[in-house]
Amino acid sequence: MNFFSKLKLMFLDPSLRRKTIFTLSALAIFRLLAAIPIPGIDPLKLQEFLTNNDFLGILNIFSGGGLSNLSIIMLGVGPYITSSIIMQLLTIMVPSLKALYHEEGEIGRRKFTQYSRLITIPLALIQGFGLMVLLSNQGVIDNLSVFDKGLNLVVITAGSMLVMWIGELISEFGIGNGVSLLIFAGIVASIPSNISQLLFTFDKSQIPLYLAFLVVAVLIVAAVVYITEAERPIPVTYAKRIRGAKMYGGVSTYIPLRVNQAGVIPIIFALSILLFPQMIANFLAGVNNVVLQKIGAFLSGFIQTQWLYGIFYFLLVFVFTYFYTAVTFDPQSLSTNLQKNGAFIPGIRPGQSTAEHISKILTRITLVGGLFLGTIAILPLIMQSITGVNTLAIGGTALLIVVSVVIDLVKKVEAQISMREY
Repeated sequence: MNFFSKLKLMFLDPSLRRKTIFTLSALAIFRLLAAIPIPGIDPLKLQEFLTNNDFLGILNIFSGGGLSNLSIIMLGVGPYITSSIIMQLLTIMVPSLKALYHEEGEIGRRKFTQYSRLITIPLALIQGFGLMVLLSNQGVIDNLSVFDKGLNLVVITAGSMLVMWIGELISEFGIGNGVSLLIFAGIVASIPSNISQLLFTFDKSQIPLYLAFLVVAVLIVAAVVYITEAERPIPVTYAKRIRGAKMYGGVSTYIPLRVNQAGVIPIIFALSILLFPQMIANFLAGVNNVVLQKIGAFLSGFIQTQWLYGIFYFLLVFVFTYFYTAVTFDPQSLSTNLQKNGAFIPGIRPGQSTAEHISKILTRITLVGGLFLGTIAILPLIMQSITGVNTLAIGGTALLIVVSVVIDLVKKVEAQISMREY
């Protein structure tokens, strides 16, 4: 079945059509909310402040474009992603949380998700307060009364929770991962303005450079697709069993281990971590205390040093690739399930030896995935240092997110079509 046949089937099949329309409607509501600003904004100062500000450009990704005009959903899914990171870290330190996530099935994961939602509320309040103080110090937000400031804080916190809810509704009743689709929508929505800005600043002498960027973008897309689809098969054989007069088992198959098991999550995790020191530095810069201002200036200078920023960005992405893979993929559990079902890896003893074998293979292929993700993340910084052209540090990240979300969405649609045919 070709692409156009699948597209036609999406709108002819009642179930697929309903899910598609729901997803598109939810994204339309999300974009509508992103256009509703909070009161007391100076549009000219906002536009001036956002120009060439990489920190707010990164934050704008998580808000789905809502930060560009200080909308009621300016925080987007950022607090929810941060709370998810905290919960994932706690699974390593708290055995009961690890058991809840891995061993208690769907009910355990629902409880785990509920804890993430609860942590999102205080995080949204903290991030919203810090962002409002930063923008107030820059003159973007007018001098409002304490009541008005408190009202704005409640509104943007509620907006963040609303975005989280919309994302979960898309995951449950639509097609694809809701949070990823909201980030994807924000990136795609900024493409027309970026193209128009490129046309206004078009320079004929820069045509070779534009072509070089285009070639690199195509190569990156091809590499992302290749690494995302790459698998390392582990052969598995099921032992023969006789029940009554029939023989079962004796079948050989394989376990597909993805090279990039973590997907785009390490990039999002790394960006979330990098946001905190930048937000703290900007906050301390506006405090009426010499010592705190010096600390803020030190943090700001440290972050704005391009090669230091690139090194930390690469290391965070690399470490989070291993971390997220270790949290979401449990070789011990897989080994136990294989043993229970009478399956074994040829040449490897069942039980602990199988778990160690799978873990060893996973560590090797995750190395490739981590290096790839880290390189893609800092590629715009490398190109900027080579060409001298001021490109946003989020360029490669945005491209990676878009490609990964599209691949995931296509797979979800194909899965829905396959279920319909069966």
